[in-house]
Amino acid sequence: MTERYDIAILGGGNAGFGVSAVAAAAGKRIAFVEERDFGGTCPNRGCTPKKVLVAAAHAMHDIETAPVHGIEVSGARLDWARLIARKDEMIGFIPDAMAGVAEKRGDVYRGTAQFVGPDRIQVGDRVLEADNIVIATGSTPRMLPIPGAEHMITSDEVLSDAAPPGDVVFVGGGVIGMEFAHVYARAGARVTVLEALPRLLPRLDGDAVDQLRLESERIGIAIRTEVRVAEIRRAGTRFEVVFEHEGERHVLACDRVVNGTGRVANVAGLDLEAGDIAHDGIRVQVDESLRSTSNPRVWVAGDALVGPAQLSPLATLEGQIVGRNIVHGTSEAPDYAVVPSAVYTVPALAGVGLSEADAREQGLDVDVAVNDMTGWFSARSYGESVAWSKVLTEKASGRIVGAHIVGHRGEELIHLFAFAMKFAITADQIKETIFGFPTFASDIKNLL
Repeated sequence: MTERYDIAILGGGNAGFGVSAVAAAAGKRIAFVEERDFGGTCPNRGCTPKKVLVAAAHAMHDIETAPVHGIEVSGARLDWARLIARKDEMIGFIPDAMAGVAEKRGDVYRGTAQFVGPDRIQVGDRVLEADNIVIATGSTPRMLPIPGAEHMITSDEVLSDAAPPGDVVFVGGGVIGMEFAHVYARAGARVTVLEALPRLLPRLDGDAVDQLRLESERIGIAIRTEVRVAEIRRAGTRFEVVFEHEGERHVLACDRVVNGTGRVANVAGLDLEAGDIAHDGIRVQVDESLRSTSNPRVWVAGDALVGPAQLSPLATLEGQIVGRNIVHGTSEAPDYAVVPSAVYTVPALAGVGLSEADAREQGLDVDVAVNDMTGWFSARSYGESVAWSKVLTEKASGRIVGAHIVGHRGEELIHLFAFAMKFAITADQIKETIFGFPTFASDIKNLL
């Protein structure tokens, strides 16, 4: 039996809900297909539960700095099992709540979708035909071609493990790897990060990453770059990671090995060929309006896209844009110029806009203001171990084109820079603005 819909949405995460909000308001008949938990990666297995663990790491950091304030603390210990239970309690309601929203907006199908034609998908023994099909299937952990890779766990297992490891090795120093490395280190684990590239977090400003690396090493995380991992093997109840670094072969024993290389678009099982969807095995080819270049019935949004940052607010925005393009017949394209983001290490690294290298590559004539704020009153008041910033301002216009902060509540302050960039507020106009004092935000005028 074939069911007919205006829109079939593959995936019940932020992108899918962005599409459905617009389509449902327009009275479109919608089918939702979800193979796992409604809500997707972010609220169930990603940014939301991770932030519960990061908050605990912040508490441990505050305990570390307590003597600065004349407070002596002894015997502090993070109870990992209680922390995971708290995380579960905080997010446990999400899948059912999100499924309820999906059921109000359309028909829900549980299972894995596969294309069986340009306008048809199959879910189990049901075939759904739709005028528009949206691939919003999110992402999946990147698999590594390393002998013994099956011994690695992913962020899913980190978030559900009832006990922390004594020794842990992260293969990959990406965002996920660095965030969980900091959480584990604050929980008392001995952490090593092995990165294949010359530096960590290659998409971020290099000087900001250097500051984060110094702070990571200060708290005991061992970091090695330009590493080739040759093998992961079981050694009794533990594991051994065999790798090459600076021409030498090393063997590192540990309790757990974590895949910290990030995530890739979850499209491998969709049978894209059957849907006449152009792709290169990893990337679905789309135009600027997020429509398939080969099949105009098909759209892609969220982490299933390759190129834009994998961020839940972007997924929602992309889904809403796809929804509007379908409903109104438009060709709206997302604007990725001003997208604030943060690496939720402790302290965090936050950024928006261009890195200094990107600005130079684009030929922009910029003023670069770099500040070490650890000696400033605000940083000293809170005993900050790292407080650093870099702000890029175009000389001719005074507009801010990039900002990068490590520590100093950067994950919050970065939004003020994003707001200024979005609405063309110049550096001079920020300097003329009155901020409450003494606050971290009031330091912004001195960062330019």
